[in-house]
Amino acid sequence: MENFDQPSDPITLVISEVVEPRCIQAYEAWSRGFNQAAQQFEGFLGVNVIRPRDHDHPEYVVIVKFDSYNHFRAWRTSPTFQQWVEKGRDLVVDRSQQQFGGVELWFSSLSLKAASTLPQPAYYKNVVLGVLAVYPLILLADVLLGQLLKPLPHLLGLLISVTFVSALLTYPVMPCLTWLLDFWLYPASSRSASKY
Repeated sequence: MENFDQPSDPITLVISEVVEPRCIQAYEAWSRGFNQAAQQFEGFLGVNVIRPRDHDHPEYVVIVKFDSYNHFRAWRTSPTFQQWVEKGRDLVVDRSQQQFGGVELWFSSLSLKAASTLPQPAYYKNVVLGVLAVYPLILLADVLLGQLLKPLPHLLGLLISVTFVSALLTYPVMPCLTWLLDFWLYPASSRSASKY
């Protein structure tokens, strides 16, 4: 997935890590250091750590976003990145990584192992997910930007509003919403048939 048609598209790296249960405190400290180190790199847009729901299977999902492939690659190939990965190696019993460009992440489950084996959610579920994500953001844009955009030409104001909504939709709204609704998008009955 390293070849993107437009190198300027935002890049999101999703890291899924199952942590050795006795190392959770050390992993939390390592994760803070890893995230702070990433923030020092040009093009860094944010990081989101989703902590385990199941304490018997402590799987952390870390979502790191950069504004372009070039900035992402500079971070990913840096000695800093390699050093932090090496520091955390003994804390993790299983790790998988996947990167997404543009809006690819919108309809991807953050349960990465399951996502590779389960069928895509039904069309109506994607529509419901889109409405749940977009409608509140449109209302938010109207409240926050409405008065500021009134003096502008209609099409320009609409462009600014759409840009605001799209930026928040790509990250963090859609990844978090997909994770929260994972149980509905990929029902337990389907999961039990997979190797997840």
